[in-house]
Amino acid sequence: MTICRPGKGHLMIQFDAVHKRFPNGTTAVHDLSLEMPEGGVTVLVGSSGCGKTTTLRMINRMVDPTSGTIRVGGRDILEQDAAELRRSIGYVIQQSGLFPHRTVLDNIATVPLLLGWGRRKARARAAELLDTVGLAADAGRRYPHQLSGGQQQRVGVARALAADPPVLLMDEPFGAVDPVVRTQLQDELLRLQKELSKTIVFVTHDIDEAVRLGDQIAVFRTGGHLVQCASPAELLARPADDFVADFLGAERGLKLLSLTTLADVPQGPAPEGGAWTLVLDEARRPQHWRSKDGAELPVRPLRDRDSLLAALNESVASPNGLTVRVDADGVLTGVSSRDDIHEHAGRAHSEASVAA
Repeated sequence: MTICRPGKGHLMIQFDAVHKRFPNGTTAVHDLSLEMPEGGVTVLVGSSGCGKTTTLRMINRMVDPTSGTIRVGGRDILEQDAAELRRSIGYVIQQSGLFPHRTVLDNIATVPLLLGWGRRKARARAAELLDTVGLAADAGRRYPHQLSGGQQQRVGVARALAADPPVLLMDEPFGAVDPVVRTQLQDELLRLQKELSKTIVFVTHDIDEAVRLGDQIAVFRTGGHLVQCASPAELLARPADDFVADFLGAERGLKLLSLTTLADVPQGPAPEGGAWTLVLDEARRPQHWRSKDGAELPVRPLRDRDSLLAALNESVASPNGLTVRVDADGVLTGVSSRDDIHEHAGRAHSEASVAA
């Protein structure tokens, strides 16, 4: 039995020695003990058939456990009406699951209407959520087939949030869109979570997505065994065994750097009169690098909130090994050297290993 105990916050979801066996004799989840804190994002990862989706689906009783106890908000889910439980939990799936014959606005209003809200109130809430998830107001009058895949996923998230549920279940919600849109949707989810502080259970097979989104990550192996549950930094710094290390991949050290920001790396003035000069506009916003013979190379300025991994990448791409730093308005604040970035990268890795 592996127990994952959150470091802070009240518990919203608790699995206590939960077992799930299907009629064909296969075990989907084996003796699972897992605690998910209120207002946090718990990501379930693992290869296909490891039990992560079954674990998620047991929370809203789409699948009932064979044995053990699952509590949501301190209440045993088996003691609650299944339909009422599901209406109190938001649910987002990979293909959005929208009703094709209903407008976007009516899709979002589905759960509030089931809960007995008046039609005017439900549609007003739906219109409000269009803006929340970054969609234009006129999208509400359209039908799902008139939207892009990324827009449909945003509608799916809005529908899940419509009745303001404390818990949001997300089953590989961004897996069917292209990488650029996927990153945009991840950004949107992080923004929403910062505003709304839902308790989110997120299933993915993509460890990079898990590291980016999760407050804690639960790694499952085939047969429904929970191998390790930890914060992203702890998981990357100290995987529990070879299985977890292999799942994290050979670049887990680089993934760890994606969790550390550039804020504490020292910076100095941009060089003048050297082989390459940083060209600024009138507002002192970086435009490009220019060599003495007039050649130009692009520059991608970074802010304090950007990661050490992004800074390392930029220092390699830069013609002089310097990463350009800007403030929130894009105005130059200075440059950081490749050596300083490397030094802080090594320190970040050592601190994560000690903390773990």
